[in-house]
Amino acid sequence: MKIEQIYTGCLAQGAYYIESQGEVAIIDPLREVQPYLDKADANGAKIKYIFETHFHADFVSGHVTLSEKTGAPIIYGPNANPNFEAITAKDGQKFTLGELTFVVLHTPGHTMESTTYLLKDKKGIDHAIFTGDTLFLGDVGRPDLAQKAAHMTQEELAGKLYDSLRNKIMPLEDNVMVYPAHGAGSACGKNMMKETVDTLGHQKEMNYALRADMTKEEFIKEVIDGLLPPPAYFPMNVKMNKEGYENIENVLKRGKRNFSPNEFEAVANETGAVILDVRHQSHFAKGHIPGSIFIGIDGDFAPWVGDLIKDVKQPILLVSDKDRIEEVLTRLSRVGFDNTVGYLKGGFEAWKKASKEYDTITSIPASEFKQIEEDTQKNIQVFDVRKPSEFQSEHVLNATNTSLSTLNNHLAEYPKNETFFVHCAGGYRSMIAASILKSRGIHNLIDIQGGFKAIKEAGVETTAYVCPSTFK
Repeated sequence: MKIEQIYTGCLAQGAYYIESQGEVAIIDPLREVQPYLDKADANGAKIKYIFETHFHADFVSGHVTLSEKTGAPIIYGPNANPNFEAITAKDGQKFTLGELTFVVLHTPGHTMESTTYLLKDKKGIDHAIFTGDTLFLGDVGRPDLAQKAAHMTQEELAGKLYDSLRNKIMPLEDNVMVYPAHGAGSACGKNMMKETVDTLGHQKEMNYALRADMTKEEFIKEVIDGLLPPPAYFPMNVKMNKEGYENIENVLKRGKRNFSPNEFEAVANETGAVILDVRHQSHFAKGHIPGSIFIGIDGDFAPWVGDLIKDVKQPILLVSDKDRIEEVLTRLSRVGFDNTVGYLKGGFEAWKKASKEYDTITSIPASEFKQIEEDTQKNIQVFDVRKPSEFQSEHVLNATNTSLSTLNNHLAEYPKNETFFVHCAGGYRSMIAASILKSRGIHNLIDIQGGFKAIKEAGVETTAYVCPSTFK
């Protein structure tokens, strides 16, 4: 028996390769399926099943393409009913893989088709569960994403999830391994551990949602509490996963068209494409095409694209180093952004050589920011684009929190004429924010390099949010 977790950090997503006696099952594959084909081929094995735990919202699965290339059936749990050929399994249905057996455990709650796959070894002993978004390490799947499709409230879905966990998962032995679909950083949960594999026994001990004495009412309240709005691209990814999608090879071919600076400019005007600059933030600050949006490839690229560009059908033009074009296109396609129409040939340097207009962003070290604070006696405006939870933990004195994911809701708060400062935790998100602000005509900003980490190290005065006491 071979179980391999194939983890993709930028999506905090785990796909699984399970092999026994030359037969392979793939669980929740990514859209680019060649690595699974290569792995099976290298082992002299054949892909027999493609298991999907549910209709994913945060990425486009590779199930359709992998089935086309291998002939392996796609398997969902009850209530799925996809728009392509697949097996909609019954609760308790079994599938044999070499000496192993998969048992379908229908675990609705995150979505109504959500299913956990229980793996039994050759002796018929429970070995592992592949839980999808039903059970994470330290958390459970959010119950608010499938409300419309299920015609249920998030409270009703949370109640379903409570029953699924108590009736299907918690009765299993403590030594059963837990393999979830996501880890820390995913928007599919709120309190996930950085670890990606654990035992069920340990989760019963430390996962708040698996407390033995927890009532359904307590569970519903705690699971729903603190949920942030889901990224805007989630519904379209669900639609693609349920209805099918274009082959990624076609998407890559289309996106690899290159344009000279003049052609690039003309295509941008004709199509209304977003110009997406994926270079390092320091390079973007030194020079970029006016109106372009920065989301660096060396960060949480795909989730931020999905959160901020929102419409997966939006045409996109890329500014990138040539040797990373395919990587960028692949990562865009993972979250359903298939409409990249090409990239700037020769990169930003070609734009400058063509004597095209370009813009810059003033970016200063934290030590200089500290000096400005002292010189002005803190009579400056600072905007912190981290999450509210990060801001409340600790922030610059008198700073205003305008989190990046909701930045467009805060545009009126930014001064139109006075200079202001913007920062995040380490410098990545603040440069994204700066690019968005400039694209909205707000240019009077200064970025603080290194973010809050550098600000703290520079000795700038900070404070923490203190919850008002109800006692006098």
